[in-house]
Amino acid sequence: MTAPTRDLVEATDPSTPLRPVGPQRPGSEARPSAAVAAARAAARRRGAARWTRRSVTAMVTITMLAYPFLLTDPRSPWANLDRSETIALYSDGVSGSGSVLPTLVPAGTTADYLPGSRVLDPGPADPDALAVAEAAAAESRAWLASGTVPGGDGPYADMAEGALLDMRALLLNDGASVAGWSARWRYVWPRDASFVAVAMATTGHPDEAIEILSFLQRVQHRNGSFEARYLPDGSGPPDDRGIQADGTGWALWATQSVLASMPDADRLAAARALRPLIDRSTEHLLDLTDRRDSLPRASSDFWEVGESRLTLGTAAPILSGLEAAARLNGALGQRLPAEAAAERASDLHGAIVDRFGPRFARYTDGLQRDAAGAFLLPPFQPEPVPGALASWRASAREMSRPAGGLAPGAGWKKDGISWTPQTSLYGLTAAWAGDTAAARSWLTWLDAHRTSSGAIPEKVLGDGSPAAVAPLSWSAACVVLAVAQLDEVEAAQALARPESPLRLPVSQGR
Repeated sequence: MTAPTRDLVEATDPSTPLRPVGPQRPGSEARPSAAVAAARAAARRRGAARWTRRSVTAMVTITMLAYPFLLTDPRSPWANLDRSETIALYSDGVSGSGSVLPTLVPAGTTADYLPGSRVLDPGPADPDALAVAEAAAAESRAWLASGTVPGGDGPYADMAEGALLDMRALLLNDGASVAGWSARWRYVWPRDASFVAVAMATTGHPDEAIEILSFLQRVQHRNGSFEARYLPDGSGPPDDRGIQADGTGWALWATQSVLASMPDADRLAAARALRPLIDRSTEHLLDLTDRRDSLPRASSDFWEVGESRLTLGTAAPILSGLEAAARLNGALGQRLPAEAAAERASDLHGAIVDRFGPRFARYTDGLQRDAAGAFLLPPFQPEPVPGALASWRASAREMSRPAGGLAPGAGWKKDGISWTPQTSLYGLTAAWAGDTAAARSWLTWLDAHRTSSGAIPEKVLGDGSPAAVAPLSWSAACVVLAVAQLDEVEAAQALARPESPLRLPVSQGR
């Protein structure tokens, strides 16, 4: 940088005589005095110092801005250095039942629950406390008996019962289905809550399912969008994570799934009660996909990170939502919205196949797959999207982790941690695909990595230790749905299996 003229003039000694101006002989160019040369050198040094300070300031600013991304964003280069992480287990489980607010079971302790409940046994020392606890536990057992516990007397019955009880403990009186009870999870994610609603309905608890959907209806924006998460009192979001477009798709998918599980006599009344949710969500998804290729714009999804590119984790749930909207509006006699949703779903279906297929990766670049591939299969689509089943099978290998579970995606940071939401999700889709061996493999792994109190944790470390929040409602819901579907598939397979000749009636055995 050239030093400003003002610096040179101020640095010149006034007593120094100026050289005459005018033609001079060749080779007799005037040379600057020592003072002028020194001033120029000092000005250059000051300029260099200013540039150095500015460069350092810029580097520090950039580093401070990038620091959270480099260390926490699963896509950052620093997060993919193949190093194992250690995360504490925040709690061993949760206690609570019905109208009683849950409390955490401290990590490192094993809860002594009364049978068929998440009620802690106070012991015989306090008869009054024991009587209260026994009454709460009896109410919990009656609640279980009012529906069904998937798994029968098989190896997953205990895990399924515990998952149901944990979901119930995390369901507050106003229909707020919180993700967990640890501080940073004590919020309602529309995605997680939608899965819990479907799990409740599937196991014969429609009232709880409708309560959850009614909560989502109350907090939904008038334009049909959802924030990433909500305070359990329904007063709004806890932070500025912003809108997540997949939430509307999940809410519609859950609403259709819940209503489909209800008796005919109750279904229409429930649909009418949820009409605002259905109408707003349908209109919003039609708006989001009102584009030349029907693909929505980029949005944060289940990875919970900012996105500048459209992900399959946003596009696929919106497809599920549009397909659900067509059926819901049709059942309500809303012909025009039903036809519009069905047509848009068909367009989006084709766009997903064209742009994301045949690998069905996280982005349209076709590089790294993630767990959203499961959203292209039943129970999220009526039929598997062409090519999605093979891609889903391949993705499990790419997402595998040392302890045996799955990461959210192949591009997730290489920290050795398995995530139970994605692992249980794959168990669910395996059951729906009729792959009972794979479904049982995932469920067996989840059962083996519960906490000592029986809760399904959010994460499992590379050494197999449960970590982070426990229980997590999304994982619990996926487990319940997976075991329930596995029961149906195996029952159907048993009916279709030809009888052994040893069991044939005598008249047929001759």
